[in-house]
Amino acid sequence: MDFAAIDVETANADMSSICQIGIAKYSGGKLIDEWVSFIDPEDYFDYINIEIHGITEKTVRGAPTFPAVAEKIASYLNNSISVCHTHFDRVSLGRVSAKYNLNEIGTLWLDSARVARRVWEDCAWSGYGLANICEKIGYKFRHHDALEDAKASGQVLIAAIKESNLNINEWLIRVKSPIDPTSSSRGSAVNRNGNPEGELYGEEIVFTGALIVPRNQAANLAASIGCTVAAGVTKKTSILVVGNQDVARLGGKDKSAKHLKAEQLICKGQKLRIIKEDDFVELVNHSHT
Repeated sequence: MDFAAIDVETANADMSSICQIGIAKYSGGKLIDEWVSFIDPEDYFDYINIEIHGITEKTVRGAPTFPAVAEKIASYLNNSISVCHTHFDRVSLGRVSAKYNLNEIGTLWLDSARVARRVWEDCAWSGYGLANICEKIGYKFRHHDALEDAKASGQVLIAAIKESNLNINEWLIRVKSPIDPTSSSRGSAVNRNGNPEGELYGEEIVFTGALIVPRNQAANLAASIGCTVAAGVTKKTSILVVGNQDVARLGGKDKSAKHLKAEQLICKGQKLRIIKEDDFVELVNHSHT
């Protein structure tokens, strides 16, 4: 049971704006090494991201940029199994590598959230967030610290392996099969209520701003990976996708009503992630690999 678990925090809605990276290395089901670093994203910090993780421009002053630590990260992940909880972290690494024209890391990715959904029946369709699963398995950690979250993802996988009696290589195969292997009808169609077999089933997504793809096409893509698509931001919203131009304009200061409402809900404690359209497309692409 050898693998590396990774988690990142970002400075703003651009998923390439990594400001902290944490990696936990496991062997034989035990933590054998860990590494964490703040990263200078060479980008602005949105106050709503600061609200979540507490990292600011002052925090990363003097910290390395991503290219300076890319070789270190590769030394942990290359030619190994890499674990993250949902594939946001995987997409962030891909986006930041593209930003700096770096080669993507050669690793086998395993999503611990997909594993958890297939192990614990009560978390199959909802409640498979990292904090909830860790509470279920009795693992305490400090959420939204990259190293703490990385170690938590590793603990989720270890607990799932023990619970299921499937080894890590078997899980690399199992996560590509339906959550309920006896059902052939669940999620067979793409719809605006979300494909139940999709990686992000249980998420409610809203789009705002000028999108590159037609809005109905974006909605179909979101539904295909499990998201319920809604017209407006509410207490049920968990992802807001912002048009690329809207993210870039005025350093994130000129925001739509939906964007501002989402930030207000985050400040009140709602678990809601704001991402830009390019990153949404990458989420969709990685959901099918």
